[in-house]
Amino acid sequence: MQRLDIKIITGLSGSGKSTVLAAFEDAGFYCVDNMPVTLLPKFLEIPVEATGGVQGLAFVMDLREKDFLTSCPTVFAELKSKQYQLEILFLEADEKIIIQRYSQTRRHHPLADDKGLVPAIREERQRLEELRQSADRIIDTSRLTVHDLKSFIFKLLQKSTARSPMRIHVLSFGFKYGVPHDADIIMDVRFLPNPYFDPELKNLDGKSQSVNNYVLHNGTGREFMSRFLEMIDFLVPLYRNEPKAYLTIAIGCTGGLHRSVAVAEAVYDHLRKQEQPVEITHRNIRLR
Repeated sequence: MQRLDIKIITGLSGSGKSTVLAAFEDAGFYCVDNMPVTLLPKFLEIPVEATGGVQGLAFVMDLREKDFLTSCPTVFAELKSKQYQLEILFLEADEKIIIQRYSQTRRHHPLADDKGLVPAIREERQRLEELRQSADRIIDTSRLTVHDLKSFIFKLLQKSTARSPMRIHVLSFGFKYGVPHDADIIMDVRFLPNPYFDPELKNLDGKSQSVNNYVLHNGTGREFMSRFLEMIDFLVPLYRNEPKAYLTIAIGCTGGLHRSVAVAEAVYDHLRKQEQPVEITHRNIRLR
């Protein structure tokens, strides 16, 4: 466990801690929100490495826990003395920005009670000042959008850790069963020759060599694949710099059995030869 980076995300309510935690999760960290700080040493005894692929641990801890401020100095000091790679990130924002964010989300400030939002914000800032002074990094999110804040965290991790590379998911589907809503790129390949109308190919799918030849080994198929793969090679680095944790390339035909499957397989093979972290799913291949 000591080999893993441990990030403590704390700071003012409304400063973007949930957004930062989501960014760490996308980067391959095991994330926990609102864990009591006194439980952290026990949690670190659990062999999380056994789950595989974990880049580090990230915890959001703040004044939602009543005893946080009284317990955290001792716990953090103890872990650092045991050579844990512990970093405290303190998030803050201007008072006007926090008020604006609360007015948009209509969430309850943990210290508001009957005193109102503004006094609660000021009390929290005062109570957290000592923790702020001891933090390893202070992040002012006042002028950062959600996208900007996630991008900032990703760039921060690129400098300090081996962040998990963007994973690519190639998905074939049939338009008659609906368009996948989580796709980043959607390519309609219903213009390609359709094996459905060939009695010898109708009951096969796009993974078979004969269907692949029918769909792709013709003038239109070859020209399309050349241009499509060139476009993917152009776009993937741009999406990676976005940065994104996942990229879904969806390829659709009418039923999701022949043309989309053949094209998806070709895209998958192309990316795999480049040693990209890629996986493939044929969503509708069993619905015939």
